[in-house]
Amino acid sequence: MTLPHAYTKTSLAIALLSGIASSAIGAGTANALTLMDMLRGEKRQSVQEQVEGRVPTSVQPPISQRAIDLSDPEPLPKVSAPKYFTYKADAFRAVKTAGFATASATDASRFLAQAKVSAPSDVANAVEAFYAKNAALLWVDKEDVSERARAVIALMEKAGDYGLNPADYRIPVPTFVTSSVSDAQKPVEAPAVTPVSADASSVPTPAAESPAATAVKPAVAQAPDEHQKELMQFELALSAKAVLFAQDMARGRIDPNRISEYHDLKRRDVNLSSILPGLQSAADASVYLDGMAPKSAQFLALKAELAKVRAAAGNEAQAVQVPETLKLKPGESNADLAKVIAAIQHKGSDALKTQHSAVFASYQNTPTYAPELVEVVKSFQKEIGLKADGVIGPATVRAMTGHTSDDKIEKLIVAMEQSKWLPDDLGSRYVFINQPAFRVYYHQNGQEQFSMRVVVGSPSHQTFFFQDEIQTVELNPYWGVPQSIIINEMLPKLRQDPSYLDRMGYQVEVSGKAVSSTAVDWRGSTQAISVRQPPSSDNALGELKILFPNAHAIYMHDTPQKSFFQRDMRALSHGCVRLAEPRKMAAAVLGITEQDLAGKIAQGKNQAIQVPQKFPVYVAYFTAWPNKDGHIEYFDDIYKRDVAVEKAFEITSKARGA
Repeated sequence: MTLPHAYTKTSLAIALLSGIASSAIGAGTANALTLMDMLRGEKRQSVQEQVEGRVPTSVQPPISQRAIDLSDPEPLPKVSAPKYFTYKADAFRAVKTAGFATASATDASRFLAQAKVSAPSDVANAVEAFYAKNAALLWVDKEDVSERARAVIALMEKAGDYGLNPADYRIPVPTFVTSSVSDAQKPVEAPAVTPVSADASSVPTPAAESPAATAVKPAVAQAPDEHQKELMQFELALSAKAVLFAQDMARGRIDPNRISEYHDLKRRDVNLSSILPGLQSAADASVYLDGMAPKSAQFLALKAELAKVRAAAGNEAQAVQVPETLKLKPGESNADLAKVIAAIQHKGSDALKTQHSAVFASYQNTPTYAPELVEVVKSFQKEIGLKADGVIGPATVRAMTGHTSDDKIEKLIVAMEQSKWLPDDLGSRYVFINQPAFRVYYHQNGQEQFSMRVVVGSPSHQTFFFQDEIQTVELNPYWGVPQSIIINEMLPKLRQDPSYLDRMGYQVEVSGKAVSSTAVDWRGSTQAISVRQPPSSDNALGELKILFPNAHAIYMHDTPQKSFFQRDMRALSHGCVRLAEPRKMAAAVLGITEQDLAGKIAQGKNQAIQVPQKFPVYVAYFTAWPNKDGHIEYFDDIYKRDVAVEKAFEITSKARGA
């Protein structure tokens, strides 16, 4: 209905004056302040606050005014999730050749300044610095492509072995064939030469020849200028490609932080200015470049697996097709059960096949899911890390049908790239969370001590990919509700029922002052409002949380929702990492026994305990990764991040002219 003019103006004025200014989030005590895990909310300031320059108390207006507000409610705000980007490859620029040193006015290097080569800026800088100081050519010897150059080109053609794209590093190789070497079977004799100008002074050598023709290289007349220019173009281009290849080997092709806001990783520093001098002094330039690849056990395991999968790809047996929608419980019947047993025979280990050989031999493709078949399925589920309950569902079917060789190759290439985003040495003591595996691994003295199931962020609340340091274990924690949850999930309830938080046992503060949730104007900004849940058996964080302070408010913690750990797909949280055995992990990081930890928890007191020494935690995302025995395990791409990395690969190769 249409409101009277004066009434509308009053409503509008009240709405304008009901905002809450942006301010620092307060807390009742110093301890409470350190426990807040808050994210930034929207920033609004009312007209009255701008005039008076004060921070409002955000107390609910009188009942009469509240009724007017309800007739013209503020729209519900939203906190947006981090974004994925359209990947942008490194920009290329021309290598500046002015001022390059030359061996002599008559040497082929005099044409080096005429070469036209583009490269990413940091690569171009390294090339420019080298040739400004070095007159000697690196890849050309006696007017021909050197053996050093050919060895490096051969290595870069094998870039795929390292998870790279060989096409990114290809350049035209000059050839200069005389009539004397056009037929490898002819006796070696003085070759005919191409006519050159009278003032030319260099002597060419025939280019690539067959082994039979290279026993003796006869002297040939001076090369024409065009060939020397071609050689100098090759010289500069190969130097740029060699530096680029070395950089890619050491730190990867792409910048993860350009993929999405969920990636927060510092790129490795590579001393590019040392690459060309190193190649110049190395006895074998290809061995020098090969040494740029990561040497971690994880990378080497991925590299070996890639070679193995590629070698076996041509001989891959046809996978058994099981319907993706199949659901089957013990005692039920289904005609597709025969496909299930065949798939397990195809994908199961030799040990599993030996253990259940009698069952496989006697099975007559009957549709009844009998007890002996349930045991086969349980063994398979246990072997691949699923809950061994004998219930056949989507996760079990995916594991049975498995990843094809092509799928594995793609996962391995992405994993090899991503492994370069982490330190080559993860440390002798660290925690490694692999989100697609839904597991966390504790390493000490260079060995995996234990692992456990975890719950990670749902696809709409993804856990970030980053690294940090474990610093604190908090017992009987408060849960500081993030602004994203206050705004996106609690606010709609609070606008209907302002007493909601009081009834649920939450504590509310406005600018550090404790208030009832019914006293808060839930139509204004929530920036100055903090909400927390006190320690209790119902606390969202359970008995403890393990902190590694970061910009994403992510930590490991206990949870009262224990049933989630029985699920195979455990991307279910708001982004933090829930632990199946929180006491075990907390005791390990503190260096105490679980019994000692239990005694501290039993005191019921909120307390933060510093770890004796900070150590790394890697909140990672790998769909292919070696287990403690070095065998590669494969996982589903739950957030489609592999897809995003592969798109970045394509964009990068296109920018490089591959």
